[in-house]
Amino acid sequence: MFIEVSDTQEYIGHHLKHLRLDLYNLKLVDDFHEGFWILNIDSIFFSLLLGTIFSLFFYLVVKKVNYRFPGKIQTFIELLFIFINKNVKEIFPYDNKIVAPLSLTIFVWVFLMNVMDLFPVDLLPDLSKLLLDLPALRVVPSADVNITLSMSLGVFILILYYNIKIKGILRFIKGLLMQPFNHPIFIPINLILEGIILLSKPISLGLRLFGNMYAGELIFILISGLLPWWSQWVLNLPWAIFHILIITLQAFIFMILTIVYLAMAHDESH
Repeated sequence: MFIEVSDTQEYIGHHLKHLRLDLYNLKLVDDFHEGFWILNIDSIFFSLLLGTIFSLFFYLVVKKVNYRFPGKIQTFIELLFIFINKNVKEIFPYDNKIVAPLSLTIFVWVFLMNVMDLFPVDLLPDLSKLLLDLPALRVVPSADVNITLSMSLGVFILILYYNIKIKGILRFIKGLLMQPFNHPIFIPINLILEGIILLSKPISLGLRLFGNMYAGELIFILISGLLPWWSQWVLNLPWAIFHILIITLQAFIFMILTIVYLAMAHDESH
């Protein structure tokens, strides 16, 4: 349906609104409602749904694995395993059985969240309005900064854990206080610099993914809002094809940076 110019701002604003739940009062609220107990339940729902689909799908494939006559799906999964394992071995030269499964989970989960951006802009929000009478719905979890920063916070916790486990709490604290200037007089400066370096890892990890996916989602909304339906494919199709590269690359970058940060945490000389 063609959106008049006067209605374009309202159309775009509606598609950028989250379905939010006030946990304290147990009621749906709009985007202008503030409070600590406010959850973007659409982002949480689609994140958990995609994670469940990913887990069940891989579980069923592994359960029915055939080493003599692998099918197309099994072959694809094996190639994905080889690809992830190859990157982990090249970047992470340490013995840790968690890193490879974690990298696989991050890559596939982030990729699936990004793929939601390829759904028609009005399809799922209109269905939710028609069937459930929901006031708003956003279907791209990785375009929600809360989701991307939550994932990067999980990676940050692992970074701190392995820093302390490998180096010990005293060496870790000493690294924050005595680098890059190895003199007690520079401890405040060292703490500020090292603190910024440490905190920039999860922040940049989450904001990079959020920024790229939010921009991609916004472009689809602008195309849908500014052009009549019969001409939208002229821009939608090439942008969607190009966006396939973006969503894959963003999942890969998130995975690679996670491996790099964990490798740095395991490096005793770092």
